[in-house]
Amino acid sequence: MNISYNWLKHLIDIQMSPEELAHRLTSVGLTVEGVHPFEDDFVLDVDLTSNRPDCLSHLGVAREISVITGAKLKIADVIKTADVPLPAVLAYDVVQIKETELCHRFTARIIKNVKIGPSPKILVKRLEAVGERAINNVADITNYVMLELGQPMHSFDLDKLAGNRIVVRRARSGEKITTLDEVERELDDSVLAICDAEKPVAVAGVMGGLDTGISDVTTNVLLEVAYFKRESIRQTSRKLKLSTEASHRFERGVDIENLIRASNRATELICEIAGGTAAELIDVYPTIYEPKEVESKDISGAVARLTSLDVDTLGCDSILIALGIEKKRETIYVSPSWRHDIAIEEDLVEEVARHVGYDKIVDALPPAFGAGEYQPNESRKRLLREKLIDMGFDEAISYSFIDADNDDVFDTILQTFESRGENKFVTLQDSIIEGAVRMRPSNVPGLLGAVRTNLNHQQRDLKVFEIGKVFAVSADGDTLPTEREGLTIIITGNELNAGRAMPLRELDFYDAKGAVEAALDAVGVAAPDFSPSGVRHLRRGQAATVTLHESLVGYVGRLSDEIAVGYKFRQPVYLAELDLDKILSLPAEAANYTPLPRYPAVVRDISFVGSRDTTFAAIQGIVAAKGDLLCKGIEFVDVYEGKGLGDDERSITVRLEYRSDERTLTEEEVEEAHRSIVDTVISQLGMRLRT
Repeated sequence: MNISYNWLKHLIDIQMSPEELAHRLTSVGLTVEGVHPFEDDFVLDVDLTSNRPDCLSHLGVAREISVITGAKLKIADVIKTADVPLPAVLAYDVVQIKETELCHRFTARIIKNVKIGPSPKILVKRLEAVGERAINNVADITNYVMLELGQPMHSFDLDKLAGNRIVVRRARSGEKITTLDEVERELDDSVLAICDAEKPVAVAGVMGGLDTGISDVTTNVLLEVAYFKRESIRQTSRKLKLSTEASHRFERGVDIENLIRASNRATELICEIAGGTAAELIDVYPTIYEPKEVESKDISGAVARLTSLDVDTLGCDSILIALGIEKKRETIYVSPSWRHDIAIEEDLVEEVARHVGYDKIVDALPPAFGAGEYQPNESRKRLLREKLIDMGFDEAISYSFIDADNDDVFDTILQTFESRGENKFVTLQDSIIEGAVRMRPSNVPGLLGAVRTNLNHQQRDLKVFEIGKVFAVSADGDTLPTEREGLTIIITGNELNAGRAMPLRELDFYDAKGAVEAALDAVGVAAPDFSPSGVRHLRRGQAATVTLHESLVGYVGRLSDEIAVGYKFRQPVYLAELDLDKILSLPAEAANYTPLPRYPAVVRDISFVGSRDTTFAAIQGIVAAKGDLLCKGIEFVDVYEGKGLGDDERSITVRLEYRSDERTLTEEEVEEAHRSIVDTVISQLGMRLRT
C-alpha cells in the first residue's frame, strides 16, 4: 500500500520527518519497506498483513499515527458535510437487495447535471503519488475516496441503467457482462451481481460494467457505496481471475459503518469539482452490524502472562481506547467496526504489546509450575553464542549418530590422550539412520561433514561452531553412558578485510586459537594455557592442548593431511574442541573496571635467542611470575629463524610496557626494572640477547 506523506498531513498533524514516521509505523507492526520522494511529497511503501485491511487507506494509517503521537484526527474537518441536505428524488424501492446474506448494506445517491472532464492538478498529483492514473473527474474522485477512507465505490451513468433502478442478486447462469477492462465475462449463480432492471451492470465488489460506466457524455450519476460479504467477493475474484483494488479491500473486510461518510465525501467532491446537484442518500441496511464484544477479566494480567510486559490496566485501556476499542463494562471491550481481526482476549493483548513495543519483550521461559527452567549455565552459554556470532561464526546442529568409520580416528574430550585404546563407544541396537550405529563421541565428524557440504557448494570461507552432547560408555560399568557437552569450532578459507590493501587474508592456526580465547573470555574464564601436543587427528607441529588451572579442557590445531584427504579438502581446515561442562564448572570471573592510565608508559622491545623449543608463552609466564609492579604487560612482536642463528635456534621479539599509576617513571626506574626482567628470562630459560 502506497501512502502519501502530504495526504496524511491533510488528515492528522504530523510533527516528524517521513523517515522517522516510517520507523515509528514499523515499530507498531506496519512495516514500511521504503520512503521514496515524489516531487514535493514522499511516498511510504507500507507492507500490510491480511488481517489489517483497516490500514488499506490513509485514514487507517492516520489512526495508527494518532495512537503513536497523541495527535487528533482531522477527518471531521476534511468532510465538511454530515449529509447532503437536498430533497429526495428517489423512491426507496429503487434499490432492491435480493441476496441479503451476501450484501449486508447498499447505499445509493443520484447526482444530476455533472460535467465530466479532467480532474484538478492536486487530485491528479495525489493519485499519481500512490501509483494510480487519472481517468476523469468522477472516476478519479471514487478512487481518491477509496484510498483516503478505505471504502471502494462505483459510479454508474444513471441514464444507461434500465428502469433507473438497482437490483443486487445472484447472476443467472449464462449471463454475460463486459467489464471496464473491456473483457467479456460469463457469470453463473455463484457470482453476486449488481443489475439494473434487465441485466448485470457490475460484478459486485470487483469491477463495474463497461456499458454503464462514466463517459464524456454522462450527465447524471448514480453513486454506489456498499458492503459485501468477504467470502463471496473472494470466491468471485478467484473464479473470474480478476483482482482489483476494490476486491482486494472487500476480500479482507471494509468498515460497514463507514459507508455514509464515504458517500458524503465523494458526493461533496463531485459537486465541488464536477458540478451538479445531489439527492438525499438512500441506505438499504438489511443486515444490521452488531459490534463484537471481547471479554478480558484482567487485561493487565493477560498482557503480563502472554508477553511479560508490565502494563497497568489504565495503560492498557488508554491504548485500546485510542485505537477505537471501547470499554463497555469493567471486563467487556467492544471492537470497532473497522477492525475485523479483534475477537478474543489475545487480540487485545497484541494491540497493547505492539504499541508498548515488541522490542521490550524479553526472552523468558513461561511459568510451568517447575516443569521448565533455565539451567544454571544457560546465560553463560548464551553469551558464548553471541560472542562467536559477533565474530562471524554460524551455529551448526548435526546428528548425534555417526557411523563406525569414525572409531579411533578422533581424540575426544571424553578421554585422555594417554588412554586412547581404552575408549568404548556407545552402540545403538536399532539405529535410526542406516549405518549410523554410534552415539557420537565427538562433534567433529558431524561438523566436518557440514564443511564438506559447504565446500561442495562453492562456499569456501567458513566459520562454524556447535554446542552439543558427546557420549561414551561409562567407565564404572553403569548402564547409562557418560554424557558431556562440548564446544567445537571449525574455520577454513579466507577472511574479508574491507578497505585493506589485501582484502583477503587466509585463516590460520592463530585465528582458531583466538576464537578459543574469545569463547573462554565470553563465559568469564580467562588466561588459558596452550601447549604443543600430539593430537591424533591434528597435524603435528600445528596442534596444541588447552588447559585451565592445569586441567586439560580441549585442543586446537590444523586437521591432519590424512583425514583432510579422506574428506577431499583442498584447503587447510582448523578446528578446536573444548569440554564445555568442565569449563562452565569454573566460576565466572567478574569484569573489573580500571580507569585509563593518567601517566605515560615506556615501551621496550627486546629479542631473546634460544632453542627452537622455547615459546613466547614460556617468556610470558616468567615475566608474570616475577610480578614486577612497574611492568604492566608483555606482547609478542616477531619470531625469526635463519641467517645469523644456529640451526636449532630462534629469536623471539617481545614488547614490554612499563608504567606507574602514581607518577611518571624516570629513566633509571625503567632501566632497573627492565634489566631485572631480562636477567630473569635469560637465567631461567638459558637464552641470550640478540645483537
